Amino acid sequence: MKYKDAGVNIEHGKRVKDSLLTHVKATWGKHVLSEAGAFGGLFEVDPEISSPVLVSSIDGVGTKLIVAQMAGRYDTVGHDLVNHCVNDILVQGARPLFFLDYIAAGAVTEEMAGSVVRGIAEACKANGCALIGGETAEMPDLYRKNDFDLAGCIVGVVSKDAIIDGSAIVPGDRVFALPSSGLHTNGYSLARKVFFDELGFELSQFVDELGCTVAEELLKVHVSYLQAVKELGERVTVKGLAHITGGGMVDNIPRILPANCDAHIERDRRSAPPVFEFMQKKAAIPEKEMYQVFNMGLGMIVIVGEDDAAGLRNETDPDLIHVGEIVAGKRTFIFS
Repeated sequence: MKYKDAGVNIEHGKRVKDSLLTHVKATWGKHVLSEAGAFGGLFEVDPEISSPVLVSSIDGVGTKLIVAQMAGRYDTVGHDLVNHCVNDILVQGARPLFFLDYIAAGAVTEEMAGSVVRGIAEACKANGCALIGGETAEMPDLYRKNDFDLAGCIVGVVSKDAIIDGSAIVPGDRVFALPSSGLHTNGYSLARKVFFDELGFELSQFVDELGCTVAEELLKVHVSYLQAVKELGERVTVKGLAHITGGGMVDNIPRILPANCDAHIERDRRSAPPVFEFMQKKAAIPEKEMYQVFNMGLGMIVIVGEDDAAGLRNETDPDLIHVGEIVAGKRTFIFS
């Protein structure tokens, strides 16, 4: 017997991996010291960074992969994966250095793996991040033929004196937000149940309330806030950042608050994409559940001092929304 008889085609897998190298190498700069195919990726940290602190994170895109599989479109989840990870380390003030991806499938096809890696590489280039390595695993007894899973690990850097940890937040500070494009990469188990099980929609169905098809809505790319936060940091002192992912605002905002602070968010100060109200009404989802599962249109929370806030409110910046303030409390999220 051969490995191929057990469902794993080594030669095919090697051809697929070789076909991805163009996308991978397009993300490399002078700091990547290793060659393609090395057992480990080598990356030289810029010596001009004072007191460098490495910041790392690992994540996936959840059951959004099922929607990508249903649609036969795989590049958007590659973008999602990178942007999600970039935002996670951005919260602590880090900029990305390099990224590693992991693709596991019942059968690795050039269409699927090529599209995913192309999306990852495009997002890495857009975020100034090198795709330094990865793993593509074919496991037919663990995944069905068309099933696949996707994960990514990111490493970034921040100067020790520039780490953002929320410790400077005090009552009276103001809360702003950068808008999301939609669901991003969280809450898809509930969203799929609403759209497909409860409403019986097809991916190609146009939904008037959303202004697009179901596939277009559910595959909207997770926004990277790297550039927006960088520009904000050049104008004001950012005291705290919260990436609104799994757990929504209810669980994620308290993660950056000091023990004596609450974040008070006012719902009428934001304008959420219509997908959230649509799902809530169609499936009678309780409001608290919505705020704990979804980002509700606010992808990144930004907390600044009262003096800085006055300047931000006077500037015309449609991508920055004033949503509330920090009040005395016990490290919770409250809305009204």
